[in-house]
Amino acid sequence: MSKIHEISTSSLTLDDIYGIVSNEGKLKLSSDVELRVEKCRKYLDEKVEASSKPVYGVNTGFGSLYNKNISKADLSTLQENLVMSHACGTGNEVPEIIVKLMLVLKIQSLAYGHSGVQLSTLKRLIDFYNEGVYPVVYEMGSLGASGDLAPLAHLCLPLIGLGEVNHQGKRYSGEEINKLKNWEPIKFRAKEGLALLNGTQLMSAYGLYACINANKLFNWANKIGALSIDAFDGRIEAFDAKVHDIRPHKGQQHVAEQIRSFLEGSEIIGQPKKHVQDPYSFRCIPQVHGASMEAIAYAKNVFTVEINAVTDNPNVFPDDDEIISAGNFHGQPLALVLDFLTLALAELGSISERRTYQLVSGSRELPNYLVANPGINSGLMIPQYTAASLVSQNKQYCTPASSDSIVSSNGQEDHVSMGANAAIKTYNVVQNLYGILAIELITAAQAMEFRKPMKSSAILESLVGNFRKHVAFIEDDRVLYHDIEAARCFLRNQQ
Repeated sequence: MSKIHEISTSSLTLDDIYGIVSNEGKLKLSSDVELRVEKCRKYLDEKVEASSKPVYGVNTGFGSLYNKNISKADLSTLQENLVMSHACGTGNEVPEIIVKLMLVLKIQSLAYGHSGVQLSTLKRLIDFYNEGVYPVVYEMGSLGASGDLAPLAHLCLPLIGLGEVNHQGKRYSGEEINKLKNWEPIKFRAKEGLALLNGTQLMSAYGLYACINANKLFNWANKIGALSIDAFDGRIEAFDAKVHDIRPHKGQQHVAEQIRSFLEGSEIIGQPKKHVQDPYSFRCIPQVHGASMEAIAYAKNVFTVEINAVTDNPNVFPDDDEIISAGNFHGQPLALVLDFLTLALAELGSISERRTYQLVSGSRELPNYLVANPGINSGLMIPQYTAASLVSQNKQYCTPASSDSIVSSNGQEDHVSMGANAAIKTYNVVQNLYGILAIELITAAQAMEFRKPMKSSAILESLVGNFRKHVAFIEDDRVLYHDIEAARCFLRNQQ
């Protein structure tokens, strides 16, 4: 039986939201949220009826058309036109996991009672989620300024019987899915289209996904890095707590402690060494991984604030009798941190590839490319090339999107965040990093075979044992694509 999550005004963590989506939970509104939403809508309807005073997005045009007053008879058409005209997305489809997150985050943001949507509109979005009806959204089109306008337009088109959705492996038009589910199209009221389209839910969904996976990737980078240290016959002194206590960055200290714990009891780490120090990619794991850890923590804090926020415009305050046009939709806080997170994750991949390179280079009494009979066998020569190509692409993704701004809406929207582009880059770096670490794991596990009969720690021996159920030792050349994919799946699915 699916667990039901009640949408309320209580603060949520990133893990809360991701858990709902990952565990196929269902949504419902709390009674308090229903009262808030209905109160705000009633206030807005009464305001529109009682006054012709221009209120941005309620009875005016949008963007640079803010000075065009709209008659009361046309307010519904205005909102429908807004959603239709803004559905200008292009490029790849947004992955289903991100669309699911967008739905939950949009529902949550509207639930605070400051947006003016109808309760029926909010409940229909919940129906989409609960019934597995996922609107087709495209990656490109958002400037991350007035929120994620184009992507959110695609997310909301099916509310009025337009656009497309994916449902149980099939593609339906908005009209078809409404007929299939016996849903009547929503008839928008004043401000409603704007409330749906203004918001940071594309950026937030990608950011939430990236933060959750960043934690997992960070932990894998430490564990695989420790395995590589033993596979390379590395030294333990660089991880001594005394070293890190005199440069007490929290991330650095944490990583050093983790590496020590992973290697505790290893015969290999305890044997006498011929070399007095290791390359930076081994010796400086605490400093490099630790810096990424602190960047990930900062990103998580920013996105935790964002997923508990109201990010449309204008904001409605029924208790204060105010409707305020402002800029909570602007993606700058997210754009900056997404660029930072992209760099932090790319660095985990960069240093990982260097360890892979060292392990296949024929150093420390390991055979070239980690095969017993090099020449006729190329062994692990080319996986390092693949890792290098992924690292290079990640470096290109590190060009900050947030440093750009292109004026739009005839100069009214004259500074934009480009946060949506930053979000998509971060997503791509996450995918690449799974591949880079998968290749390091294959390489380190392979190298460990040449250290036998000496053993690593119980933790790392268990890691290799579990991994060998998915990727076998490479005796002779074989198609390694399958091994890399199996290793990627191992990293995604194991805790």
